[in-house]
This record gives sequence, structure tokens and C-alpha cells, in this order.
Amino acid sequence: MKPLKVLAFALVGALAVTVAAYANKNLSIGTGATGGVYYPLGGGLAKLLTDTLPGTQVTAEVTGASVDNLKFIKSGKMDIGFTMADSAWDAVQGVDKFKDAKVEARTIAAIYPNHMQVVTIEGSGINTLADLKGKRISTGSPGSGTEVMALRMLEVIGLDKDKDVKRERLSVNESVNAMKDKKIDAFMWVSGLPAAAVTDLATTPGVKLKLLDHGDVADAMNKKFGNLYSKGAVPANTYPGQDKSSSNIQVWNLLVVGANMTDDLAYKITKTLFEGQSDLVKVHKEASNISVKAQGSSSPIPYHAGAKKYLKEKGVTVQ
Repeated sequence: MKPLKVLAFALVGALAVTVAAYANKNLSIGTGATGGVYYPLGGGLAKLLTDTLPGTQVTAEVTGASVDNLKFIKSGKMDIGFTMADSAWDAVQGVDKFKDAKVEARTIAAIYPNHMQVVTIEGSGINTLADLKGKRISTGSPGSGTEVMALRMLEVIGLDKDKDVKRERLSVNESVNAMKDKKIDAFMWVSGLPAAAVTDLATTPGVKLKLLDHGDVADAMNKKFGNLYSKGAVPANTYPGQDKSSSNIQVWNLLVVGANMTDDLAYKITKTLFEGQSDLVKVHKEASNISVKAQGSSSPIPYHAGAKKYLKEKGVTVQ
């Protein structure tokens, strides 16, 4: 009987370890730069998940954003990530920046549309996209979805990123500081509205913010890169001193996880996201765009089975 007792104690011990590991689960969320929307919204989501899921501690991490977040999910360094839909599509297909690192990412939810903002200031001599030729510009930091989208836009308007512009690869915070120091003439930034860093630039004494219209480029980008983009606008007064609306290109943001996440955990994350929306709106107003009804047509990659289960309970069927 002694061997049986030993086996019983071993099984109980193993179960205790398993339960303890689950009860003290740590999760990380890949966000973006502190001057954007991913970071504060990710912090709000981390708190919401920590408060809602017993025994789970969730932290939001500053990253390069979309591309980096997807690669971190592949490597297992992060569990959840914010990403633009075009970067997610590339990751799942294994193309462009993911040609040697295909990612089995799955959507938890399409959360809100991201806005491309081509930012300059009065007196720069830049009034249209064509005026960027020969100028010093930033196209976003390495590892960001901004860089992916910015380079695609330059390509479709006929500007060579290496020959026709003097290109820097700066985060939004770095871009704003470079603008203040007159080291660059314009920058591209893709985020929700308003972006804290752009607001910072708009409130700088002696600076008059200017956003360049570019919504008419959406069709060319869709033709070349797939039906991922749409025409939109940055409404007037989104930023101080911005007295007129600016047409732009939009792309949906997704909250994604790895395909290997358990269905139960993915379900709980999805449920917490949607049912805790009011708490997230307090963190950033873009969270008001999170909607069950927006699911399905907004994500170009498959949903996680756990997310599908929750959405089906709400009457929405997704791929």
C-alpha cells in the first residue's frame, strides 16, 4: 500500500502546483509609445483584467507597437497585443516584416479605427503630400505599424523612401521633440484620437499645427496592399488650434492573442473587454468605439475560438 500512498501524495502535489500556477498567472499586454493611445488603453485593460480575473496579474508594457507586439506574441514574451489590422494580416500571412516569422495570431476584438496623421506646422512649406519630397520626415519607429503604413503611403504617391525624402525612424514622442527642435519638417503617426504627443505639439507656444489631407490615397493603398484601409477624417478641434477637419486614411485596431491561448482564458478576456468598456472609456475616449456589432467585418484575421464563443452568445458570428 505504501507505493499507492506515495502516488496519491504525488498526484495531490502535482495538482496543487497546477492550481497554484493558474491562480498566480501573470499576463502581459504589448501596447506602444507612451504618447499614443495603445499605452493608456493597455494600462486600463491591464487593471480591468487584474481586477476581474481572480489570481491573475496583468501588466501593460511599452513597446514599438504593432509589429513588435505580434513578434512578442510569437516568441511567448507577451500574451496579448494591440496591433493595426494591416500588420496583423501580414503576420498571419507571413509576408513583409514577417516573411521569416509567420505569427499564429488570433483576434479577441476589433476595438477602434486608427487614424493616419501626417503632421507638420505652419511655415514648413508643406501643404500637400507631394510637398514632402526633399523634406526631413519621420515615418515612425522600427517595429511600429505606423512605419508599415507610412512607407506604403509614400510608395503609392510615388515617393521613394530612400531617395525622395530624408527619413528618420522616430517614435511619436521623439518626432514631436524633433519638430520642436526643427530637426524634422513633418512626421507620420497612426493612432486613435487624440494622441497625447500630438496634443503636446499643438500646445507648444509659437506653433500652429497642420494636418495634411490624404484620404484620397486610400483607394490606391487598397488596390496595392489589400482591402484594409478606408477614408476617414480627423475632426476639427481634435487638437488645440486645429480649426478644420482633415481627411485621412483609417485602419482598424485589433486586440490579439496567440492561437495557443486556452479557449477559457480567451473567452474571459473577451468578456471582460466588452463588459468592462465603461471603465476603459474613463481611460481614453477611443474605448467608446468598442462594440460587439463592429466585430466580424473589421478583422482580416481569424478570431480566437474563445472570442467566438463569447460573441456567439451575443448574437454575432465571426470567422
